[in-house]
Amino acid sequence: MTARYCSLPRQPAPSFAPGLAAERLSALTGGRRMWVNGTVLHYYFFDAGTDASVIPVPGTGETRRVSWVGAEEQREVVREGFRQWQHLGIGVTFAEVGDRREAELRVGFQSGDGCWSAVGRDALAVGRGERTMNFGWDLTAPGERGTALHEIGHALGMLHEHQSPVAGIHWDDEAVYADLAGPPNFWTRDTTYANILRRLDACEVNGSVWDPQSVMGFTLGPGLVLEPEQYRAGLRPPGSLSPADKEFALRWYPPPGPARPPVLVPFRSAPLRLGSGAQADFTVEPPETRAYRVGTFGDADSVLVVFEERDGEPRYLAGRDDGGTPGNATVRVRLVSGRRYVVRVRLYSTWGSGETAVMCW
Repeated sequence: MTARYCSLPRQPAPSFAPGLAAERLSALTGGRRMWVNGTVLHYYFFDAGTDASVIPVPGTGETRRVSWVGAEEQREVVREGFRQWQHLGIGVTFAEVGDRREAELRVGFQSGDGCWSAVGRDALAVGRGERTMNFGWDLTAPGERGTALHEIGHALGMLHEHQSPVAGIHWDDEAVYADLAGPPNFWTRDTTYANILRRLDACEVNGSVWDPQSVMGFTLGPGLVLEPEQYRAGLRPPGSLSPADKEFALRWYPPPGPARPPVLVPFRSAPLRLGSGAQADFTVEPPETRAYRVGTFGDADSVLVVFEERDGEPRYLAGRDDGGTPGNATVRVRLVSGRRYVVRVRLYSTWGSGETAVMCW
């Protein structure tokens, strides 16, 4: 029998201005979902009786409510998944919160709705009362704990490994469609194509080579893969973080350095001097309480985020992504004297000949 598979929510393709250079477009496509390093991702488990979906009852014209609230043993599997990713030493950290308004990641357990997650920063476009992640079957069943690791990988910005164009997989398309149309997935052809057969753009993949052991891959039954020949009888990843999974996460989210970031002094620009995908961090200690602007300068595509330190933890205050536009990322925020703020700038790429910089004024 076919395994149960993650089904990612369909998202419209990104829309960039026509005429962008191929290198610039590749950087935008590959990095647009990734968080700035140093982000604290707060996660929340739905816990109210009103947290539910209303779904139709087939053939009756009636509806029923299906809860998003999960049992404690299910929540603990997800917590352990967050801990395993965290123990890699990545620069993004996870913190459970009891208020959904404070959470970037909101986890539900609607039975029958499959397992899925928003990918990386796509979660920010989801309404505060809605799920960004769902677990629709028993995570404590044998072999299912890796499902939590898989969905958290999506939340970090990773995509399905078996869809990598460097994998060299040749599918028996009709066998795949027929297999996924039956139990336990009951997928439409569109869902099967989007989550299995569609090849990703080369700049979206998790690494430069295919990793058949990745936690972001699927268990495959016999008869679905024609090539490589050794996988005609099936493929069963171990359901744990592979060395390549760990390398990818640490490359995008390296451990923080021991030193405090340099101070960004108001009205004094700081050169960035960043390569593609690199990040610069600064602290701001405003001399007076007022509205400030924080922005980048130069011919570059970047993500700029301002955090306020609260009890030693950076909390999101404002952010802007200027990727693919002719302008620069600028935010207007009220900063309070006596408090400390952190500015993080992650670069997609530079596309002009001048210097790039960041300034607070």
